[in-house]
Amino acid sequence: MDQIDDLLAYNKSWAERAKTDDAQYFDRMADKQNPSILWIGCSDSRVPPSVITGAKPGVMFIHRNIANLAVHSDISFLAVLEYSVDVLKVDHIVVAGHYNCGGVKAACSHEPAPDMVDHWIQHIRDIKRMYQSELDAITNPKNRENRLVELNVIEQIRNIANTTTVRRSRKRGASLKLHGLVYDTATGELQRLIES
Repeated sequence: MDQIDDLLAYNKSWAERAKTDDAQYFDRMADKQNPSILWIGCSDSRVPPSVITGAKPGVMFIHRNIANLAVHSDISFLAVLEYSVDVLKVDHIVVAGHYNCGGVKAACSHEPAPDMVDHWIQHIRDIKRMYQSELDAITNPKNRENRLVELNVIEQIRNIANTTTVRRSRKRGASLKLHGLVYDTATGELQRLIES
């Protein structure tokens, strides 16, 4: 068996267990979704949102990209945000970064990344430049990188708060809450950084 065969075999076993545990499970899942959280996370394979949070299917609408960026020029992100806020009416938006992020590591390196990746992580380099004096004061390279992970999450929350989608929603009276979290790959724990 190859890896895809393994995935399909696991899926079949999982679906059978789900039906055994709850005969109506897939009927409910097929009907509609009603998530309360939009999760914006990193594409890193070590940080699967449902696994690290224990969230069941249907709880989170998920958007992932390299280094959990919420960039105003990213049409995919903006479409996910608008759909989540205006159609699904989520109550919470989470930006979850993580320590040991390859995108942040690449942004800290003096070596260029592959072309499109290098273009994408320029957003993190811009954040690094904004906080250069704070980051330069941190002498330990690992701690400096971890702080950039945190600053990146904080700036993505600010980006989201300033989108027309979120501003309009809040103007209409929606109680939309924004949460910046960081996941520690060394401990498996999430912690809060910022709320808005």
